[in-house]
Amino acid sequence: MDSGTPLHLISELPAGERFSSSCNACKQCTPLGACVAFKGIEGVLPMLHGSQGCATYIRRYLISHFREPMDIASSNFSEETTIFGGNKNFNTGIDNIISQYHPKAIAIASTCLSETIGEDVQRLINEYKDIHSGDEGLPEMIFASTPSYMGTHYEGFHQAVLATVKVLAASDGKPGRHINLFSNFISPEDIRHLKEIVLDFDIEGILFPDYSDTLDGTSWDKYQRIPEGGTKLEDIRRMGSALMSIELGYILNSGGKNRSSAGEYLQQTFDVVNSRTGLPVGINETDKFFSLLSAVSGNPVPEKYRKQRGRLVDLYIDGHKYLSGKRAGIYGEEDMVVALAAFAAEIGLIPVLCVSGGESGKLKQTLKNVLGDLYYEDMVTGQGVSFERMEEAMKGLQPDLMIGNSKGYYIARKMDIPLVRTGFPVHDRIGAQHSRTLGYEGAAILFEQIANTLLEERQRKSSIGYKYM
Repeated sequence: MDSGTPLHLISELPAGERFSSSCNACKQCTPLGACVAFKGIEGVLPMLHGSQGCATYIRRYLISHFREPMDIASSNFSEETTIFGGNKNFNTGIDNIISQYHPKAIAIASTCLSETIGEDVQRLINEYKDIHSGDEGLPEMIFASTPSYMGTHYEGFHQAVLATVKVLAASDGKPGRHINLFSNFISPEDIRHLKEIVLDFDIEGILFPDYSDTLDGTSWDKYQRIPEGGTKLEDIRRMGSALMSIELGYILNSGGKNRSSAGEYLQQTFDVVNSRTGLPVGINETDKFFSLLSAVSGNPVPEKYRKQRGRLVDLYIDGHKYLSGKRAGIYGEEDMVVALAAFAAEIGLIPVLCVSGGESGKLKQTLKNVLGDLYYEDMVTGQGVSFERMEEAMKGLQPDLMIGNSKGYYIARKMDIPLVRTGFPVHDRIGAQHSRTLGYEGAAILFEQIANTLLEERQRKSSIGYKYM
């Protein structure tokens, strides 16, 4: 890149040299995402093979977003463990988990420390199983390799989903009548809505991961070490005999070499047909998802969703004059950025900036494919981007609003730009676990949030202070 060219004139921000460090990256650590996915398994306790600080950080970070208690075990590396290996700590940790939590499954994610010393976690699992082969009720053990120096929380999430399917999914050779639905990194409320949609199409579906209860439960009279909920183990085992799989997201687990998504793995291993569509945010992407469900089920789109769509079209008409031509800066996980950009374009916003901390190399082309004629040719895109890099680009672009997680708030504050909070993490507002973005109703909620944010900004900056808009 020509260093003399203003960043807002560059169509794609460079991710930077491989050896350089990143300050305030637009992502979180890989095992954090794995822990979220693992919480979507019934009766599970996540465990990190590494230092205690990793588990403490991730617990605190997730609690702040979901507002739910979160237990994550740790093998608690010390200086000695780092030098001589974590075999002893690993076995002690598993023993303690089983005796205190009695889980149905223990889901283990590696950390930077265990990966750096070359710890073979799968070997540790196999050795533990051999030692305790005669024990009754030994929990399932799942391992996902998630070093934080490779990838993002989004890739850790999908790596955990893939690892779980590899360990548990099987087939008896008889094709079932159910489908697999891989829900992506979305809110518990959106997971509940997806389950409702599948039922309304009269489809038997296995949704994974399902943390709609484990990360958004009811108030307890007594503390539950392992909350109720999650995708049942026996259902995950049936995934290999499904009629088909549906994955929500175009990019998914593509950040590393030779990686596949869970749906791709099931297709390669068990011949389960895999279909992929985007996160259903807005009319166009929700139409695609509903058309797919209609084709699978043989049933038309239920009347209640036709009415929801009609009300959403009417809402677009009502609010178009407030949104048309406004410039938006969008950031977050790659598939969420694609979904939000497609939604922004269809409601009349101009997505002038679309960036992510992910490094799949597919963001720009995916945006072009999905947005089609609505693609903004002067859009600035970027992967492996830090918030500092993002701020630098935004100074020239001068967007009217930002759409993304709360980590971008300091930029919004500094540049005096309103921020519509969506995605992960949201630490400075209540209700992230109840946020609905998917489907026609989710689009209506997000549309109103964006429109009202812009209206409030007009009122705030008006010298008159008018109250009729």
